Amino acid sequence: MQKLRKLVAWVVAVVVSAALGSIIQTQFNLAMIQQLGAPIPFGIRLETTLHDLLNFAPTYALLVAAGFLVALPVSGLLTRAWSSGRAVLHALAGGAAVAAALLVMNALLPATVIGAARFPSGIAALSLAGALGGLLFALWTRPETA
Repeated sequence: MQKLRKLVAWVVAVVVSAALGSIIQTQFNLAMIQQLGAPIPFGIRLETTLHDLLNFAPTYALLVAAGFLVALPVSGLLTRAWSSGRAVLHALAGGAAVAAALLVMNALLPATVIGAARFPSGIAALSLAGALGGLLFALWTRPETA
C-alpha cells in the first residue's frame, strides 16, 4: 500500500509541476509577444493557456518525470539522515530536477525549445513549479504517526 501511495504521489507531483510549468511557459511566451507590441486580450491569453495545457504540458511532463525519477529517490535517501527536513529536501530536489533538466537541455540542443528557459527568471519560475511538486510529494508520502 505504501508503494502505491508513493507512486500516486509521484504522478500527481509530476502532473501539478508540469501543468504549472506549462502555464508559466505560456505566460512568458505571451509576454515576449506583447513586448513586440501585439495586444494580448484576456480571451486569447486564456485560450492559449488552455491550448498549451493540452498540448505542451504532456510533453513537458516527460521532462519533469525524468528529473523527478532521479531526484526524489535521492532526496528520499537523504531524509534518512535528516527526517525533520523531509519537506525541504523533497522541495529542493523537485526544483533542482527541473533546473538541471532545463539547463542540460539548453546546453545540448541547438536552440532553446522552452521559451521561458531562455531567461534566468524563467528557469527560476519553472524550478519553483518543480519545488512545489517535490513539496506535494513530501506531504502525500509523509510517514504515518501512531
